[in-house]
Amino acid sequence: MSYQTFQRLLPAPVWIAALFVTLLALLLVACGGSSAGKLTIYSGREESLIGPVIEQFSETTGIDVAVKYGKNSELIATIREEGGNSPADIFFASDPGALGALSDRFATLPDDILGLVSESFRSRDGTWVGISGRARVVVYNTNELTEADLPDSIFDFTDPKWQGRIGWAPTNGSFQAMVTAMRLIEGEERTRQWLEGIKANDPKEYPKNTPIVQAAADGEIDVGFVNHYYLYRFLAEQGESFSARNHFLTAGDAGGVVLVAGASILDTSDSVEEAERFLEFMLSPVAQQYFAGQTFEYPLVEGARPQVGLIPLSEIEIPDLDLSQLVDLEGTLKLLRETGVLP
Repeated sequence: MSYQTFQRLLPAPVWIAALFVTLLALLLVACGGSSAGKLTIYSGREESLIGPVIEQFSETTGIDVAVKYGKNSELIATIREEGGNSPADIFFASDPGALGALSDRFATLPDDILGLVSESFRSRDGTWVGISGRARVVVYNTNELTEADLPDSIFDFTDPKWQGRIGWAPTNGSFQAMVTAMRLIEGEERTRQWLEGIKANDPKEYPKNTPIVQAAADGEIDVGFVNHYYLYRFLAEQGESFSARNHFLTAGDAGGVVLVAGASILDTSDSVEEAERFLEFMLSPVAQQYFAGQTFEYPLVEGARPQVGLIPLSEIEIPDLDLSQLVDLEGTLKLLRETGVLP
């Protein structure tokens, strides 16, 4: 992708910063000789989401980048199997649980990289750093409800008045990550009670977030549990007349947890310098604004602006949680089966 194409993806004020980063990188490449190195990334994030910004990193720095895309679980298994012979330098995961599951294979990151992101959005042992964030929210039908009709806590949706009005996606990874967070924050028993309470309200089940947002807009459901950025994709395509909006839960429970996509450097990497430059680029104003403007996620670096109309992270009461602890997926699946949410 050309620089001009990438430029069009960014808000105008960011172009100057992008040009500066490009010129600086080219100068560094020139000073270092004709070969700028190589980098292998294993990515649990889809190519459509991060491919353009990875390509821009390669063009800007001259570093030759190879990317292996796949599901987080598949890539973790591959890295485990490859052991010390893994060609991966970077593991870029779509959720913190995947990063936590592989943390014993990560190198400790330099403080100047870790310091770019709030402690809430990086591992407390310094082995991975968040790149972009997505808040769990309640999407609602604007023809049936207003903000004032909606509670501040996800636990209030067990009230019988929400009977037949809720949509959820129990097989979806982000929903399961939220339930894992709930187990850590609220405890096993209260999480069980919440699952049983929602199930008693006869929710409609969907395979993932996108159809939940569409169902809310269509009036098929009144509310649904999703990640915030799916709504903005619909708004970008269909405009402000789209009949759904997000409600942010502000009670500090797991219903409003902010999950991150993040990256780490493998402890067997032969390209540590290039890997560190990649993380620095992903946390640069240019890349952070790309995530805000194109994937509609939260930028995690101070100074980068979120999508217009999106509530700032500073106004969300984020639960005190080490995101690296979201690793017990098996415990969550077991609870979902015991409550009959999953077969």
